[in-house]
Amino acid sequence: MSEAVSDADRLSLARQYAPATERNREPILAVLAQVLPPTGTILETASGTGQHAAYFAPRLMPRYWLPSDPQPLLRASIQAWAETAASDRLLSPVALDVSAPRWPVEAASFQDRLTAQGAPAIAAIVNINMIHISPWQACLGLLAGASRILPAAGVLYLYGPYQRQGRHTAPSNAAFDKQLRSQNPAWGVRSLEAVTAAAEAQQLQLQTVVEMPANNLSVVFAKKS
Repeated sequence: MSEAVSDADRLSLARQYAPATERNREPILAVLAQVLPPTGTILETASGTGQHAAYFAPRLMPRYWLPSDPQPLLRASIQAWAETAASDRLLSPVALDVSAPRWPVEAASFQDRLTAQGAPAIAAIVNINMIHISPWQACLGLLAGASRILPAAGVLYLYGPYQRQGRHTAPSNAAFDKQLRSQNPAWGVRSLEAVTAAAEAQQLQLQTVVEMPANNLSVVFAKKS
């Protein structure tokens, strides 16, 4: 007869692990602390394993952190990491595909759910390492969703590798781009200028670009009034 699985074992089995998160979380946190609004709910799209959510939520109080991901396996991982974090500002993960024409967080019933948990309205959106490992349509969906959801001056924060002025910023990024496209021709390191133009079309204005370790960028947009 098999023994019952302990809570610790259950969490350990559910938690997915991305080594890059351990390396980039401190530099990202430093930028987020500077650019995010001081209060409100921060929606993280494509949260992946949930490691960032668990790390950021207790360190960005009094803000609330709302993780999301379209994949059930990853939402289970996010929940497991959330239980480890034990932060009352980290909300349960939402099933959200940025490519969808309407996101579940747009429903009035979802805002009622936030209110019931003491969480304010969404004031910013954070997206880390998604745009280059998804089709361009996902980037366009993210920008369109941000335009619909964010209030005036609301922040959209993007992190990852980018091309600038038609060139990769480092040989390692060029090699990474080649690797991504070999896995899926719809993937690839995006042009910062193309992303900025698509954002402008959605009333999102570029605020700042911060160079980050490992040839990545923090790219910050704000919703126009």
